[in-house]
Amino acid sequence: MAKRDYYEVLGVNRDASEDDLKKAYRRLAMKHHPDRNPDNPKAEELFKEAKEAYETLTDRQKRAAYDQYGHAGVDQSAGMGGGNPFGDAFGDIFSDIFGGGGGRGRNGSYRGADLQYNLEITLEEAARGTETRIRIPAQEECGTCHGSGAKPGTDPITCPTCHGHGQVRMQQGFFSLQQTCPKCHGSGKVIPNPCPECHGAGRVKRNKTLSVRIPAGVDNGDRIRLSGEGEPGLNHGPSGDLYVVIHLKPHAVFQRDHNDLHCEMPVSFTVAALGGEIEIPTLDGHAKIKIPAETQTGKVFRLRGKGIQGVRSQGPGDLLCHVMIETPVNLTERQKELLRELEAINQADGERHNPKAKSFMEKVKAFFAG
Repeated sequence: MAKRDYYEVLGVNRDASEDDLKKAYRRLAMKHHPDRNPDNPKAEELFKEAKEAYETLTDRQKRAAYDQYGHAGVDQSAGMGGGNPFGDAFGDIFSDIFGGGGGRGRNGSYRGADLQYNLEITLEEAARGTETRIRIPAQEECGTCHGSGAKPGTDPITCPTCHGHGQVRMQQGFFSLQQTCPKCHGSGKVIPNPCPECHGAGRVKRNKTLSVRIPAGVDNGDRIRLSGEGEPGLNHGPSGDLYVVIHLKPHAVFQRDHNDLHCEMPVSFTVAALGGEIEIPTLDGHAKIKIPAETQTGKVFRLRGKGIQGVRSQGPGDLLCHVMIETPVNLTERQKELLRELEAINQADGERHNPKAKSFMEKVKAFFAG
Protein backbone atom coordinates (compact mmCIF):
# COMPACT_ATOMS: atom_id res chain seq x y z
CA MET A 1 0.00 0.00 0.00
CA ALA A 2 1.42 3.36 -1.08
CA LYS A 3 2.30 5.81 1.68
CA ARG A 4 0.18 8.92 1.98
CA ASP A 5 1.74 12.34 1.51
CA TYR A 6 3.19 13.50 4.84
CA TYR A 7 1.61 16.95 4.57
CA GLU A 8 -1.74 15.29 3.89
CA VAL A 9 -1.26 13.00 6.90
CA LEU A 10 -0.80 15.98 9.22
CA GLY A 11 -3.39 18.11 7.40
CA VAL A 12 -1.05 21.08 6.82
CA ASN A 13 0.15 23.09 3.84
CA ARG A 14 3.56 22.43 2.31
CA ASP A 15 4.86 25.75 3.67
CA ALA A 16 3.76 24.93 7.24
CA SER A 17 6.00 26.19 10.03
CA GLU A 18 7.47 23.96 12.73
CA ASP A 19 4.86 25.24 15.19
CA ASP A 20 2.08 24.33 12.73
CA LEU A 21 3.55 20.84 12.36
CA LYS A 22 3.77 20.39 16.11
CA LYS A 23 0.17 21.51 16.71
CA ALA A 24 -1.11 19.17 14.02
CA TYR A 25 0.94 16.26 15.36
CA ARG A 26 -0.18 16.78 18.95
CA ARG A 27 -3.81 16.88 17.86
CA LEU A 28 -3.47 13.61 15.93
CA ALA A 29 -1.43 11.95 18.69
CA MET A 30 -4.11 12.67 21.25
CA LYS A 31 -6.82 11.50 18.85
CA HIS A 32 -5.27 8.20 17.68
CA HIS A 33 -3.28 7.03 20.69
CA PRO A 34 -4.07 3.30 21.18
CA ASP A 35 -4.69 3.71 24.90
CA ARG A 36 -7.54 6.02 24.04
CA ASN A 37 -8.80 3.72 21.29
CA PRO A 38 -8.56 0.16 22.66
CA ASP A 39 -11.35 -1.11 20.38
CA ASN A 40 -9.97 0.47 17.19
CA PRO A 41 -7.07 -1.58 15.71
CA LYS A 42 -6.50 1.05 13.02
CA ALA A 43 -5.69 3.77 15.60
CA GLU A 44 -2.15 2.51 16.18
CA GLU A 45 -1.39 2.61 12.44
CA LEU A 46 -2.72 6.16 12.16
CA PHE A 47 -0.68 7.15 15.19
CA LYS A 48 2.54 5.71 13.74
CA GLU A 49 1.81 7.36 10.40
CA ALA A 50 1.42 10.76 12.03
CA LYS A 51 4.61 10.28 14.05
CA GLU A 52 6.60 9.31 10.98
CA ALA A 53 5.33 12.34 9.07
CA TYR A 54 6.11 14.67 11.97
CA GLU A 55 9.65 13.35 12.53
CA THR A 56 10.45 13.67 8.85
CA LEU A 57 9.08 17.18 8.30
CA THR A 58 10.64 18.64 11.47
CA ASP A 59 14.12 17.49 10.38
CA ARG A 60 15.44 20.10 7.96
CA GLN A 61 17.55 17.72 5.91
CA LYS A 62 14.84 15.08 5.71
CA ARG A 63 12.20 17.65 4.82
CA ALA A 64 14.35 19.06 2.01
CA ALA A 65 14.93 15.56 0.64
CA TYR A 66 11.23 14.71 0.93
CA ASP A 67 10.14 17.93 -0.80
CA GLN A 68 12.49 17.14 -3.70
CA TYR A 69 12.23 13.35 -4.07
CA GLY A 70 9.16 12.37 -2.07
CA HIS A 71 9.22 9.17 0.01
CA ALA A 72 12.15 7.85 -2.02
CA GLY A 73 14.37 10.55 -0.59
CA VAL A 74 13.77 9.53 3.03
CA ASP A 75 12.90 5.83 2.92
CA GLN A 76 16.20 4.84 4.56
CA SER A 77 15.79 7.22 7.47
CA ALA A 78 12.05 7.55 7.93
CA GLY A 79 11.62 4.40 10.03
CA MET A 80 10.26 4.41 13.52
CA GLY A 81 13.73 3.96 15.00
CA GLY A 82 12.73 1.22 17.44
CA GLY A 83 11.70 1.70 21.02
CA ASN A 84 8.25 2.89 22.14
CA PRO A 85 6.61 5.02 19.41
CA PHE A 86 4.11 6.48 21.87
CA GLY A 87 6.46 7.71 24.56
CA ASP A 88 7.93 10.64 22.63
CA ALA A 89 4.57 12.01 21.58
CA PHE A 90 3.08 12.14 25.07
CA GLY A 91 6.37 13.01 26.70
CA ASP A 92 6.54 16.16 24.55
CA ILE A 93 2.90 16.98 25.26
CA PHE A 94 3.23 16.59 29.04
CA SER A 95 6.53 18.48 29.01
CA ASP A 96 4.83 21.46 27.38
CA ILE A 97 1.92 21.36 29.82
CA PHE A 98 3.80 20.82 33.08
CA GLY A 99 7.11 22.50 32.30
CA GLY A 100 9.12 19.30 32.44
CA GLY A 101 12.20 21.06 31.12
CA GLY A 102 12.93 22.57 34.55
CA GLY A 103 14.08 25.94 33.21
CA ARG A 104 15.39 24.60 29.97
CA GLY A 105 14.82 26.83 26.94
CA ARG A 106 13.74 25.82 23.48
CA ASN A 107 17.36 25.44 22.39
CA GLY A 108 18.43 23.45 25.45
CA SER A 109 19.59 26.56 27.33
CA TYR A 110 19.30 27.04 31.09
CA ARG A 111 19.08 30.16 33.23
CA GLY A 112 22.05 30.62 35.56
CA ALA A 113 21.69 30.34 39.33
CA ASP A 114 21.08 33.34 41.58
CA LEU A 115 23.92 34.24 43.96
CA GLN A 116 24.10 36.01 47.34
CA TYR A 117 26.75 38.37 48.70
CA ASN A 118 26.79 39.55 52.33
CA LEU A 119 27.85 43.20 52.61
CA GLU A 120 28.70 44.93 55.89
CA ILE A 121 28.20 48.69 56.04
CA THR A 122 28.24 51.30 58.81
CA LEU A 123 25.14 52.87 60.32
CA GLU A 124 26.10 56.20 58.75
CA GLU A 125 26.37 54.61 55.30
CA ALA A 126 22.97 52.98 55.76
CA ALA A 127 21.39 56.26 56.82
CA ARG A 128 22.84 58.44 54.06
CA GLY A 129 23.34 55.91 51.28
CA THR A 130 26.62 55.21 49.57
CA GLU A 131 28.24 53.51 46.63
CA THR A 132 30.80 50.79 47.08
CA ARG A 133 32.65 48.22 45.02
CA ILE A 134 32.62 44.53 45.78
CA ARG A 135 34.87 41.80 44.46
CA ILE A 136 33.23 38.43 44.03
CA PRO A 137 34.28 35.02 42.70
CA ALA A 138 32.18 34.26 39.66
CA GLN A 139 31.89 31.96 36.69
CA GLU A 140 32.02 33.56 33.28
CA GLU A 141 31.47 32.23 29.80
CA CYS A 142 34.61 30.54 28.53
CA GLY A 143 36.31 32.75 25.96
CA THR A 144 37.92 29.80 24.18
CA CYS A 145 34.75 27.84 23.35
CA HIS A 146 32.31 30.75 23.80
CA GLY A 147 30.24 28.73 26.25
CA SER A 148 29.73 25.60 24.13
CA GLY A 149 32.12 23.48 26.21
CA ALA A 150 33.49 21.91 23.02
CA LYS A 151 37.06 22.13 21.77
CA PRO A 152 37.42 24.85 19.10
CA GLY A 153 36.68 23.38 15.70
CA THR A 154 34.31 20.76 17.15
CA ASP A 155 30.69 20.84 18.27
CA PRO A 156 28.60 19.12 20.91
CA ILE A 157 26.56 16.22 19.55
CA THR A 158 23.04 15.09 20.27
CA CYS A 159 22.86 12.95 23.38
CA PRO A 160 22.47 9.30 22.34
CA THR A 161 20.54 8.46 25.49
CA CYS A 162 17.72 11.02 25.28
CA HIS A 163 18.13 11.91 21.59
CA GLY A 164 18.38 15.58 22.40
CA HIS A 165 15.26 15.87 24.55
CA GLY A 166 17.15 16.32 27.83
CA GLN A 167 14.66 13.97 29.45
CA VAL A 168 14.30 10.21 29.52
CA ARG A 169 10.78 8.85 29.58
CA MET A 170 9.06 5.80 31.04
CA GLN A 171 5.71 4.81 29.60
CA GLN A 172 3.14 3.48 32.05
CA GLY A 173 -0.14 2.92 30.29
CA PHE A 174 -1.57 6.24 29.17
CA PHE A 175 0.87 8.27 31.27
CA SER A 176 4.41 9.24 30.36
CA LEU A 177 6.77 9.80 33.28
CA GLN A 178 10.01 11.65 32.67
CA GLN A 179 13.20 12.61 34.45
CA THR A 180 16.38 14.47 33.61
CA CYS A 181 18.71 12.53 31.35
CA PRO A 182 21.59 11.13 33.46
CA LYS A 183 24.07 11.35 30.58
CA CYS A 184 23.63 14.94 29.38
CA HIS A 185 22.05 16.26 32.62
CA GLY A 186 19.19 17.80 30.71
CA SER A 187 21.12 19.73 28.07
CA GLY A 188 20.29 17.35 25.23
CA LYS A 189 23.93 17.46 24.11
CA VAL A 190 27.15 15.66 25.00
CA ILE A 191 30.69 16.84 24.32
CA PRO A 192 33.04 14.21 22.89
CA ASN A 193 35.95 16.70 22.64
CA PRO A 194 35.90 19.02 25.68
CA CYS A 195 37.40 22.50 25.57
CA PRO A 196 40.93 22.48 27.12
CA GLU A 197 40.26 25.76 28.92
CA CYS A 198 37.00 24.97 30.72
CA HIS A 199 37.12 21.13 30.42
CA GLY A 200 33.65 21.04 28.90
CA ALA A 201 31.89 23.20 31.49
CA GLY A 202 31.48 26.15 29.14
CA ARG A 203 32.38 28.44 32.06
CA VAL A 204 35.56 29.43 33.87
CA LYS A 205 36.12 30.89 37.32
CA ARG A 206 37.03 34.55 37.48
CA ASN A 207 36.99 37.32 40.06
CA LYS A 208 34.97 40.33 39.06
CA THR A 209 34.45 43.75 40.61
CA LEU A 210 30.99 45.29 40.72
CA SER A 211 29.74 48.71 41.74
CA VAL A 212 26.83 48.61 44.20
CA ARG A 213 24.68 51.65 44.97
CA ILE A 214 23.31 51.51 48.52
CA PRO A 215 20.13 53.61 48.82
CA ALA A 216 19.66 55.81 51.88
CA GLY A 217 17.69 54.15 54.67
CA VAL A 218 18.52 50.49 54.07
CA ASP A 219 18.22 48.26 57.10
CA ASN A 220 19.68 45.01 58.33
CA GLY A 221 18.66 42.14 56.05
CA ASP A 222 17.57 44.31 53.11
CA ARG A 223 18.52 42.91 49.68
CA ILE A 224 19.73 44.76 46.62
CA ARG A 225 19.29 42.89 43.33
CA LEU A 226 21.91 43.22 40.62
CA SER A 227 20.14 41.83 37.57
CA GLY A 228 22.15 39.45 35.42
CA GLU A 229 25.19 39.40 37.72
CA GLY A 230 24.64 35.85 38.98
CA GLU A 231 25.95 32.69 37.37
CA PRO A 232 25.86 32.68 33.57
CA GLY A 233 23.35 30.39 31.91
CA LEU A 234 24.20 27.22 30.05
CA ASN A 235 24.09 27.09 26.26
CA HIS A 236 23.74 30.89 26.11
CA GLY A 237 20.84 30.92 28.54
CA PRO A 238 20.23 34.11 30.59
CA SER A 239 22.37 34.78 33.64
CA GLY A 240 20.95 34.64 37.15
CA ASP A 241 20.84 37.60 39.52
CA LEU A 242 23.15 38.64 42.37
CA TYR A 243 21.49 39.58 45.67
CA VAL A 244 23.53 41.83 47.96
CA VAL A 245 22.31 41.33 51.54
CA ILE A 246 22.91 44.27 53.89
CA HIS A 247 24.40 43.73 57.37
CA LEU A 248 24.92 46.70 59.72
CA LYS A 249 28.12 46.88 61.73
CA PRO A 250 27.70 47.51 65.50
CA HIS A 251 27.83 51.24 66.29
CA ALA A 252 29.74 52.77 69.19
CA VAL A 253 26.89 55.09 70.20
CA PHE A 254 23.58 54.15 68.59
CA GLN A 255 21.41 51.06 68.35
CA ARG A 256 18.93 50.98 65.47
CA ASP A 257 15.32 49.86 65.83
CA HIS A 258 13.72 50.15 62.40
CA ASN A 259 13.76 53.93 61.79
CA ASP A 260 14.40 54.91 65.42
CA LEU A 261 17.78 55.23 67.08
CA HIS A 262 18.51 54.58 70.75
CA CYS A 263 21.46 55.68 72.86
CA GLU A 264 22.43 55.67 76.51
CA MET A 265 23.04 59.17 77.85
CA PRO A 266 25.37 59.36 80.89
CA VAL A 267 24.29 62.18 83.24
CA SER A 268 26.33 63.22 86.23
CA PHE A 269 24.86 62.89 89.71
CA THR A 270 24.78 66.65 90.28
CA VAL A 271 23.23 67.54 86.87
CA ALA A 272 20.54 64.91 87.39
CA ALA A 273 19.78 66.37 90.85
CA LEU A 274 20.04 70.09 90.07
CA GLY A 275 19.17 70.11 86.35
CA GLY A 276 21.30 71.42 83.51
CA GLU A 277 22.04 71.14 79.84
CA ILE A 278 24.08 68.45 78.10
CA GLU A 279 25.26 67.95 74.54
CA ILE A 280 24.62 64.70 72.71
CA PRO A 281 25.64 63.41 69.26
CA THR A 282 23.20 62.74 66.41
CA LEU A 283 23.78 61.51 62.88
CA ASP A 284 23.42 65.14 61.73
CA GLY A 285 25.80 66.65 64.27
CA HIS A 286 25.36 67.68 67.89
CA ALA A 287 22.20 68.59 69.78
CA LYS A 288 21.54 69.94 73.28
CA ILE A 289 19.08 68.54 75.79
CA LYS A 290 17.82 70.30 78.90
CA ILE A 291 17.85 68.00 81.89
CA PRO A 292 15.17 68.91 84.46
CA ALA A 293 16.10 68.84 88.13
CA GLU A 294 15.55 65.54 89.94
CA THR A 295 15.83 63.42 86.74
CA GLN A 296 15.98 59.71 87.47
CA THR A 297 17.80 56.83 85.74
CA GLY A 298 15.72 55.38 82.92
CA LYS A 299 14.13 58.67 81.89
CA VAL A 300 13.84 58.81 78.07
CA PHE A 301 14.21 61.99 76.05
CA ARG A 302 12.85 61.86 72.50
CA LEU A 303 14.32 63.99 69.73
CA ARG A 304 11.79 64.05 66.91
CA GLY A 305 13.09 63.42 63.41
CA LYS A 306 16.66 62.64 64.49
CA GLY A 307 16.47 58.97 63.57
CA ILE A 308 16.72 57.39 60.09
CA GLN A 309 14.36 57.71 57.16
CA GLY A 310 13.83 54.20 55.81
CA VAL A 311 13.83 53.37 52.13
CA ARG A 312 10.04 53.16 52.04
CA SER A 313 9.23 55.60 54.86
CA GLN A 314 7.44 58.92 54.61
CA GLY A 315 9.68 60.59 57.17
CA PRO A 316 12.58 59.95 59.57
CA GLY A 317 12.29 58.18 62.88
CA ASP A 318 13.27 59.58 66.30
CA LEU A 319 16.34 59.53 68.51
CA LEU A 320 15.55 58.20 71.99
CA CYS A 321 18.09 59.08 74.69
CA HIS A 322 17.97 56.89 77.80
CA VAL A 323 19.27 58.61 80.93
CA MET A 324 21.91 56.73 82.88
CA ILE A 325 22.87 58.43 86.16
CA GLU A 326 26.62 58.10 86.56
CA THR A 327 27.96 57.46 90.05
CA PRO A 328 31.13 59.53 90.61
CA VAL A 329 34.38 57.55 90.93
CA ASN A 330 37.94 58.30 92.13
CA LEU A 331 36.63 60.72 94.78
CA THR A 332 38.89 63.06 96.69
CA GLU A 333 38.66 63.30 100.48
CA ARG A 334 36.81 66.62 100.19
CA GLN A 335 34.25 65.07 97.79
CA LYS A 336 33.71 62.17 100.14
CA GLU A 337 33.25 64.57 103.05
CA LEU A 338 30.60 66.53 101.14
CA LEU A 339 28.75 63.37 100.13
CA ARG A 340 28.71 62.14 103.74
CA GLU A 341 27.28 65.47 104.79
CA LEU A 342 24.62 65.21 102.05
CA GLU A 343 23.73 61.68 103.10
CA ALA A 344 23.29 62.76 106.70
CA ILE A 345 20.88 65.49 105.60
CA ASN A 346 18.96 63.03 103.45
CA GLN A 347 18.67 60.55 106.33
CA ALA A 348 17.18 63.25 108.50
CA ASP A 349 14.29 63.68 106.07
CA GLY A 350 14.43 60.52 103.94
CA GLU A 351 10.73 60.52 103.02
CA ARG A 352 11.12 63.90 101.37
CA HIS A 353 14.44 63.37 99.63
CA ASN A 354 14.26 59.67 98.73
CA PRO A 355 10.57 58.82 98.05
CA LYS A 356 11.36 55.77 95.96
CA ALA A 357 13.56 54.29 98.66
CA LYS A 358 10.78 54.78 101.25
CA SER A 359 8.20 53.19 98.94
CA PHE A 360 10.50 50.24 98.27
CA MET A 361 11.13 49.59 101.96
CA GLU A 362 7.39 49.65 102.67
CA LYS A 363 6.88 47.02 99.97
CA VAL A 364 9.63 44.88 101.49
CA LYS A 365 8.03 45.07 104.94
CA ALA A 366 4.63 44.15 103.50
CA PHE A 367 6.19 41.18 101.70
CA PHE A 368 7.75 39.70 104.81
CA ALA A 369 4.72 40.49 106.93
CA GLY A 370 2.44 38.67 104.54
